[in-house]
Amino acid sequence: MKKKRSNFKLYFDRALSNNLSKQALFLLGVLFVAFWVSFGMLELAGSDWKVYCDEHGISKFIFPLYLLIDGSAFNNLYMSGNVGRYTLIISGLVYFVGFMVFTGMLIGVIGNAIENRVDKYRSGLIHYLKSGHYVVMGYDDLVPSIITEIFAKDPKADILLLTSADVNNVKEKLRKAVPHENLPRIIINYGHRTTTEYYKSIHLETAEEIYLVGNRTMSAHDAINVQCVDSICYYLKKKNLDYKPKRITCVFEDIDTYAAFLTTDIFKKVHDMGIDFVPYNFYAGWAKQVLVTRSYIESSDFTTKVVYPAVYGDGIVPGDKRHVHVVLVGATNLADMFAMEAAQLLHFPNFAHDSSTRTTITFIDLKADTEMPLFVTRNRHFFEVQSYRYRDLSADKGEDKVFEAEFAKEKKTDFLDVSFEFVKGDVFSKKIQDEFAKWAKDENQYLSIFLTMTDQRNNFAIAMNMPEEIYNYGIPVFIRQDKTDNFVTNLRESDDREIIYATVNDGKLSEVKRKGRYAHLFPFGMNDLAYCVDEVSLKRAKLINYLYNTADYSTFRFTTRDVLEKIPSEEIWAEAERLWKPLTVANRWSNLYSADNIPCKLASIRAMRGLDPDDASRDTENLPEDMAEELAMTEHNRWTVEKLLLGFRMAHTYEDKYANAEFAKELGKNKKLFIHHDIRPYEDLDIVKNLDYEIVKAIPWIVQMTYSITPLPRTTGSLSW
Repeated sequence: MKKKRSNFKLYFDRALSNNLSKQALFLLGVLFVAFWVSFGMLELAGSDWKVYCDEHGISKFIFPLYLLIDGSAFNNLYMSGNVGRYTLIISGLVYFVGFMVFTGMLIGVIGNAIENRVDKYRSGLIHYLKSGHYVVMGYDDLVPSIITEIFAKDPKADILLLTSADVNNVKEKLRKAVPHENLPRIIINYGHRTTTEYYKSIHLETAEEIYLVGNRTMSAHDAINVQCVDSICYYLKKKNLDYKPKRITCVFEDIDTYAAFLTTDIFKKVHDMGIDFVPYNFYAGWAKQVLVTRSYIESSDFTTKVVYPAVYGDGIVPGDKRHVHVVLVGATNLADMFAMEAAQLLHFPNFAHDSSTRTTITFIDLKADTEMPLFVTRNRHFFEVQSYRYRDLSADKGEDKVFEAEFAKEKKTDFLDVSFEFVKGDVFSKKIQDEFAKWAKDENQYLSIFLTMTDQRNNFAIAMNMPEEIYNYGIPVFIRQDKTDNFVTNLRESDDREIIYATVNDGKLSEVKRKGRYAHLFPFGMNDLAYCVDEVSLKRAKLINYLYNTADYSTFRFTTRDVLEKIPSEEIWAEAERLWKPLTVANRWSNLYSADNIPCKLASIRAMRGLDPDDASRDTENLPEDMAEELAMTEHNRWTVEKLLLGFRMAHTYEDKYANAEFAKELGKNKKLFIHHDIRPYEDLDIVKNLDYEIVKAIPWIVQMTYSITPLPRTTGSLSW
């Protein structure tokens, strides 16, 4: 094999281009060589220059250096008149070399140093932040909303953004999305989030919080983020420091990956290090903003931009004949997550009196027949208990079929207050349009339509061309928009005015007030406004966990409100935080779903008291016994759906502790295998049903304890998951 030659030029250029210290060292080396060459030449020129040095007190070894670097040295020598011609010639040559080489090279080195530093800054290769900063790893359209959220809770925050994308492009995107005054507090560094070599430079171990974002458009996004969490754990364990980040928020794009992290404690090692691990999903985040917080935040000034209407109207009371009907157009990940969130939240007390009032969630898509099995399989334990309906409106002779729950052959099923319907058809077709019109005119339902198709243009086109009944009856239509909400928001605001609608029947004039055609169109799903932390629900979840942990399980009763109010609130919050920390991710989410449902229950409570839906004046009053009992059945329905969607299943007869009371203790251990014996109708429960009653009775106290907590855009306190 031919031997490779060493390339001196390559090594030389590479060394000088990569390291400023090597450039300075090279300059000193040239100076050293020039000094000894100059000294030798002066020795050959004679001794008169030595006499000059003695007369002026200059060292003979310093004089050559003096000529090389001091511009006035040769002039002083020449003006003395005591040196010969050869000495002047040699000294002139030395001076010329020093002037041409060292002055120019020194300026070049300094200029190059400045240019190098500017290039490194622009490329994100200079590191400034040492501790107390927030680290965001990766960049996509979700990052501006994360940055907005960080500044909302900590206006003086320092944020370090680590990305392998072009730093200048990222800076340009942030200039469009982040208020100008906050840009200086954002430092962008180049690096790969899975490579631990970069962690030391960004001081990951002393960061306040870490947000793992990545780029959700990449196919391996979730797997890379999981790898990144492993890398962070390895790095922090190796450091073995007392101080660590408080929280790691990890973005997952795929809803199945996200669901896995909700139901299992895969990253227990993160918790064992004293760090909170929070999984986040774009679709779930938007579902919560629309259905729970019912608003989103303007990134430029942290104010609430849009307030969404409640899909349950002014609240539903026992005996109400109306039910909630959520229609999702487009079988997409966004639609699936909205359906699951709606099933978790939309539970009402009228179902106990009339099973026809159960919440209905309808999917409409041309591929409903192929998408339905995936959704059913993904939530198999729910559909083992509850039947579902499929309709084909894509053909003249379509199919209309009800699929029976799998447990129907051995147990009572269809006791849930939520049901699903899958409709195959083109949303632009007359059959589907006629369905919209029929649903809008139905006085027994609260209809809301969500356009979740991936094509933003199709969403907008169908929203602008709905049947007249949708606009006339003020049906809320939610339009998925990828980039900006401005057009839809401006369109709605321009039509948000009362107009007199007049009709004549039998010669009599009647007039009613209506709003404009597009007054009920609402945008959602924008990429840069997705990330939002609901501080109120989080605080309420911690109180709910506190109540369950301090309950008397011999009677299944909570600590009474009278006793709770005698305990200083500071002690309760401290204990609530302590009890929260060891919880698994699954148990935290269970408490969060319970907290998220409180606004829905409050709407029913206000309606039952005859109050306006926004009248919170009596929210902290104790509930009457009959009202609490009505809502207790509702709470059990909510809890059952939550458990089924989180992966628990109903027990078969042969493993059911209620059906085999003599082996109840042994069979009860099956709960660790996600078999829950209390997934059954409310009336079939034993004393454990007291817990449903107790959590409802506790709502006024929970509201009172969180009454002073405002949403993040108006708070500066930190938030601990």
